Amino acid sequence: MVPKIQRQFARFLTVASVIVAAAVMLNGGIANVGVQAQAATSKEASLKPKEEDAVREVGSYFNTLKSLQGEFVQVGPRGHISSGTFYLSKPGRLRFEYSPPNPFLIVTDGTWLVVNNRKKNKADYYPLSQTPLRLVLSEKVNLLTEAKILHVRESKETISLTLEDRDQLVPGQLTVVYDNKKKHLKQWVIIDGQGLRTTISLKSLQNGIDVDPSLFVVKLRKEIKDREGK
Repeated sequence: MVPKIQRQFARFLTVASVIVAAAVMLNGGIANVGVQAQAATSKEASLKPKEEDAVREVGSYFNTLKSLQGEFVQVGPRGHISSGTFYLSKPGRLRFEYSPPNPFLIVTDGTWLVVNNRKKNKADYYPLSQTPLRLVLSEKVNLLTEAKILHVRESKETISLTLEDRDQLVPGQLTVVYDNKKKHLKQWVIIDGQGLRTTISLKSLQNGIDVDPSLFVVKLRKEIKDREGK
């Protein structure tokens, strides 16, 4: 990803607060210097066979997941709380609808990730293939080869994986928390390149439902349409 897009996407992670995101305070946010230093010097874990099995179990969940709908609650770096509804339909399609007063609507159509500010009637566009979301939304993913595993923690209740994108398209870490009893994604924590932490918890999940395809339709700007038409 070119530096300008990388900076824009990192800002999106902070401003739009998504699955991907944080709160509206990039310049005034409180960076966790210790976490930031740790992220910058992180090394891939040497996994034991039991830990590899835990990674495979979480990867198998993502690979068998075809569609998902539910609610989310997000806590940003300064404790700002947002909530809303999300829809997922693989491959490549995701929709995060934030409840008011948060103005953001985030949609991927399989090719583009679009961040809509409904209050300002403004949208930003990012190629989905150049964002970490491609791992979650791919038809199949092998976490052991496509992600850098930094830490694995397993209990009777949960499996917790801390990952980095091997390609480092966007600096930062993602911790995925998998419910070991209910066998579904429970929570994830994003630490971006600034050291800012965002926690997203999921509830009221409905797996394998028919999701309306129109929820993932995006309106592209003319210059993007022209570029795709070439």
